[in-house]
Amino acid sequence: MPRVERTTRYGPRVDGRGNEAVLLAHLHAADVADVVAVEAAEGGQAAVAGLARRRDGSRVFVKAFDEPPAADVFAAEAEGLAALRMLGGATTPEVLLASTDLLVLEALHPRRDDAAFWEHLAHDLARVHSTTHDRFGWHQDNWLGRRRQANTWEEDGFEFFTQHRLLRWLDEPRVQAALDAEDRAALERLCARLPELLPERPACLVHGDLWAGNVLATAAGAPALIDPAVSYTWAEIDLAHVWTTSPPPQAARFFAVYAEVTGLDAGWRERVPLVQLRQHLAVVAQFEPDRGAADAIRSTLAPFRRRT
Repeated sequence: MPRVERTTRYGPRVDGRGNEAVLLAHLHAADVADVVAVEAAEGGQAAVAGLARRRDGSRVFVKAFDEPPAADVFAAEAEGLAALRMLGGATTPEVLLASTDLLVLEALHPRRDDAAFWEHLAHDLARVHSTTHDRFGWHQDNWLGRRRQANTWEEDGFEFFTQHRLLRWLDEPRVQAALDAEDRAALERLCARLPELLPERPACLVHGDLWAGNVLATAAGAPALIDPAVSYTWAEIDLAHVWTTSPPPQAARFFAVYAEVTGLDAGWRERVPLVQLRQHLAVVAQFEPDRGAADAIRSTLAPFRRRT
């Protein structure tokens, strides 16, 4: 992620010591030879990230894995950035290099947390979500952190969300350790009742990992999106993630303007815990400590546990 000071709800800050050398080695191995210094970025969790200064004084953002989980991680991220820009009309950083080991992007700036910025973002996200599809999924799998995100096409949004956004996490070792058998059974009961609990919505283009830290700014101060996990699914996936990841008070206008532009009904706030289960499960699967994600899951599942 491009460097920006932020408070993250899940997981500790990455310690930048030593990361500069790792990134510099990756850059030189990729024949990016004009980098003279690298400053490690704070806040990243899945990968090592930093800002690289070139001989001409310009800077680029760089990200690498010590051990890439697969060869297509950065290619999928680059494709997601392009999709948000070309299909959804959002602003995303220019991709300068995407290889197995390294991602190099145009450097962005910390966001300006005022009401006008968040109103601008509301219009941008509404435009992204206006791009729809007749099926749920994506033409290929991509990545959410260090875990592959399955995007198998489905005709039914409830089936897609159940199989590829919720139940798929139950086999993860950390999730198995965090949730007991009754928790898992409660999740399955919840999934069976999703058509009663959530309104039927169209499949639209979503960012897929839109926590507040993945919103930065251009040099002109306009919102710019990073670190996507795109697919065609429910728009409320993005809205719930912003809502639950400590946006600043000025973001209140974001939610009001988004609802006004899209006609979103007022009941979306009550649906947030159900929709956000996907992200909580992903956090439990990947991060220790999970910063309350397992507790949030159990709280949402409580009404679906069998009464004894």
